[in-house]
Amino acid sequence: MGNNPLQAQLLKAGLVSKKQVSKVKQEQYQNRKQKEPVKPAVSLAEQAAAAERSRELNRQLAEEKKRHELQAQVRQLIETNRLKRDGRGCPYYFAVQGKIDRIFVAEEMAERLSRGLLAIVRSKDGVEVVPAKTALQIAERDPAAVLVLHDGEKDKEE
Repeated sequence: MGNNPLQAQLLKAGLVSKKQVSKVKQEQYQNRKQKEPVKPAVSLAEQAAAAERSRELNRQLAEEKKRHELQAQVRQLIETNRLKRDGRGCPYYFAVQGKIDRIFVAEEMAERLSRGLLAIVRSKDGVEVVPAKTALQIAERDPAAVLVLHDGEKDKEE
């Protein structure tokens, strides 16, 4: 009854009773309730379709998150295990998607690349040389990131 000062004043003056005030409040409540828009009933088929869309979206988001995590792991592996290259060394040629590319490395590093002890991987800055063990870890996460990894007689070039 403290909500409406006019009702409180009328009640104090004795012009209305508590029953009348509560009856008016009840009517006002009923009027507000009737004015509220009624939400249309959603059929079971629509609910099932919405649930399926939601599951599909959640699956896509989970895949995207997993892909980003794997890319972050690949970047970290490359950053922590890359070997310093000698820009004045001998050129080492390798094929990438049907094109011949080259990097300059020390002669010892070129020999180790040829024997499969080192590998060339793609990074955000270009290409990097990493140990073969690291290249195998990278290949588990992103096979396209490993450009050159020799395995004895056979090449695993992509």
